[in-house]
Amino acid sequence: MASISVPIMAEQFAAGNKPEYLFWVGCAGAFDDRYKKVTRAFTKILHVTQTSYAVLGTEEICNGDPARRAGNEMLFQMQALQVIEMLNAYEVKKILTCCPHCFNIFKNEYPDLGGKYEVIHHSQFLKQLMDDGKLKVSPDILKDKTITYHDPCYLGRGNNEYDAPRSVLNALPAKKVEMEKNKSFALCCGAGGAQMFKEAEPGNKEVYAERTEQALETNANIVATACPFCMTMLTDGIKYKDKSEEIKNYDLAELIAISLGI
Repeated sequence: MASISVPIMAEQFAAGNKPEYLFWVGCAGAFDDRYKKVTRAFTKILHVTQTSYAVLGTEEICNGDPARRAGNEMLFQMQALQVIEMLNAYEVKKILTCCPHCFNIFKNEYPDLGGKYEVIHHSQFLKQLMDDGKLKVSPDILKDKTITYHDPCYLGRGNNEYDAPRSVLNALPAKKVEMEKNKSFALCCGAGGAQMFKEAEPGNKEVYAERTEQALETNANIVATACPFCMTMLTDGIKYKDKSEEIKNYDLAELIAISLGI
C-alpha cells in the first residue's frame, strides 16, 4: 500500500472540517518502535474503510493514566484538564484508541472532570466495520496459523469487553485456541497499575513469564494482543523463552491488515 497522509485535527478544523473520530494514538503508539507498527496498521484500515478521522499530531500529550496509576493524582488532573480543554476546543465527540488504558481512563475517569466522550477501543471498531461489511479478509492468508488471544485487564475485567476481540479473530481463517485462563480469569501481563514503569515485586517468577508459559501451552504460533502494555510484556516473554522464531505476537489491527494485504 502506498504511503498515506494522516489528517491532523488542527488542519481539518481550520479548513472547516469536523472529522467524526479523533484517533488517540497514545504514548506507545507514538514512541514505541514495536507499537508504531500497530498504529500504522490501524491507520491503513481507517483509510481503506474511508473512515472520517484525524489525529492531534504534535498537540497530543499523555492523558495522565500512568500518573494516576502511580499515585500522582495532581499530575493526572493537570494533564487531564489540559487534554479536555483541547478536545473540547476541537469539538471532539468520539475517540478511537488502540490502548485499553487510554480507553478506560477516557471512558470511566474523564467524565468526573467534565470530559464526556463516546470512547471506542479499536477491537470494537474493527468488529463494527466487519458487521457493516466494510472489512472482508482474505480466506487464504493465515489459514495455516493457530492463534491464541490474551485478554488485556483494562479491556476485559476493567470494561467487560471480551467478545469484540474474539469476533474479530473469528473472522480470520486461522485456528483459534483459548488459554486455560481466559476472559475474566485471564492472568495480567504484569504491566498494569504502573508496574510497567517500576521494578518487579518480590516473588519466584515474573508475571509476564507465567502468562507466556500459559500461551505456549496452547501450541499456538501467534499470540494476539490488543494492548501496547500486553504486547511489550508478552514479546519479552516469548524472547525469554527463546521462542521468537516459532511464535509471533501481533495486535488485532496487524492481523486484519495482514489479511487485507495492506
